[in-house]
Amino acid sequence: MRITDDWLRDAGLQQVLGLLTEAGHQAYLVGGCVRNALLGQPVADIDIASDALPERVMALARAAGLRVVPTGIEHGTVTVVVAGEPHEVTTFRRDVETFGRHATVAFATRVEEDAARRDFTMNALYADAGGRIVDPLGGIGDLRARRVRFVGDAGDRIREDYLRILRFFRFHAWYGDPAAGMDADALAACAAHSAGTETLSRERIGHEMRRLLAAPDPAPALAAMQAAGVLVRILPGADGRALGPLVHLEPPYAPDWVRRLAALGGADATEALRLSRDEARQLATLRAGLGEGAGPAEIAYRHGAGVARDIVLLRAALAGQGLPDGWETAVARGAAARFPLQAADLMPGLSGAALGARLKVLEARWIASGFELSREQLLA
Repeated sequence: MRITDDWLRDAGLQQVLGLLTEAGHQAYLVGGCVRNALLGQPVADIDIASDALPERVMALARAAGLRVVPTGIEHGTVTVVVAGEPHEVTTFRRDVETFGRHATVAFATRVEEDAARRDFTMNALYADAGGRIVDPLGGIGDLRARRVRFVGDAGDRIREDYLRILRFFRFHAWYGDPAAGMDADALAACAAHSAGTETLSRERIGHEMRRLLAAPDPAPALAAMQAAGVLVRILPGADGRALGPLVHLEPPYAPDWVRRLAALGGADATEALRLSRDEARQLATLRAGLGEGAGPAEIAYRHGAGVARDIVLLRAALAGQGLPDGWETAVARGAAARFPLQAADLMPGLSGAALGARLKVLEARWIASGFELSREQLLA
């Protein structure tokens, strides 16, 4: 197998690979860029692995007239800049001893050693400058089967970093075959070590949950996550049963991870997932809308068409029902409506709290009329 994508022929990338191999070193593309290329999916980050030590990489780059930055030199990573574009090069590594996320590592000379310390077999795939695949651990078979499998013993990999539990479910949502189910050993290890997720920072958990819920259909992965006792650890009270119906109802609207988060319910996720201010506001608005009796038109008038659409979708999913007839028309009508009165219309006869109260009464009457009452009718 080999990669033939256009990005592989980028002149800067080839220059970095070339300066390493021409000096007698191994240089491979590794991880997500190889995996996604083989799956025919978009490639974002391109990582390079080499047996060249960081100081050697820096010396070769400078000798070629390239700028180099020691971005993570203590971990073996340097960034070579070609025509303004950064290229990360990391020296092969092997674990000597692990302490959760923190591991004592040593530089290695063999790609097999580097592969052995990665999380999943589909991430332990390498490609040379010509796109030819190097597969030290049999990851191609797992990739073809869309099977997310830990490298080596699943429990060992998880104890090295408990975030790998969440990564397992996220990777299954994006790359796994839902019809084939999950790798039994991996799922059992995630369940056995689920308490370890409580040691993770909320920022790291939130980052993974954002990416998981943004998958095309995260419902099967969330269901397995809940059954394994992982979901309750990170979002107490959350329930994924409405997520599948919501995903089914969403098209033609784009997936939205906060909308999907609202479908899970449970404890306030603002702190649990370290939501941004805008994300927290969006989630609070959706949850408040679920508990109110306002119809789609009124919600759209008060909060906009997008919020109204999301609340209609969530209500239907949580109730296990289809979408109500005419809801899109109602949302469009409400979003376009403009209250015909202003405070000045009731002055000077009213002022202060009395003025505000009267405006609310008249606005409610106008909404109840289907936004039909005119200014004159309201004033009368």
